[in-house]
Amino acid sequence: MFAVVEIAGQQFKVEEKNKVYVPLLTSEPNSELTFDSILLAGDENGTKVGTPYLDSPKVYAKVLEHVKDDKVFVFKKKRRTGHEKFNGHRQQLTRIEITKIG
Repeated sequence: MFAVVEIAGQQFKVEEKNKVYVPLLTSEPNSELTFDSILLAGDENGTKVGTPYLDSPKVYAKVLEHVKDDKVFVFKKKRRTGHEKFNGHRQQLTRIEITKIG
């Protein structure tokens, strides 16, 4: 069984036992989460599409850890003026494991 779930404003296709990196959540590690904003759910019997969300299924997940993504470098330059700006950024993520769909 799979589902497309909306987490922190982004959509993720998840299955049971999957580990997914999502934007930073406020939950502590080893805590349980429930997501009820399911956009689409499917299995071998068929697929259900929500308008915009499905009512019955829920996605249960466990928070594994909070991590930082790889560094992204930003370099800006304007020609002939000597203007250069160098900056970097690391996005904070939460790693979750999908325990149950349904």
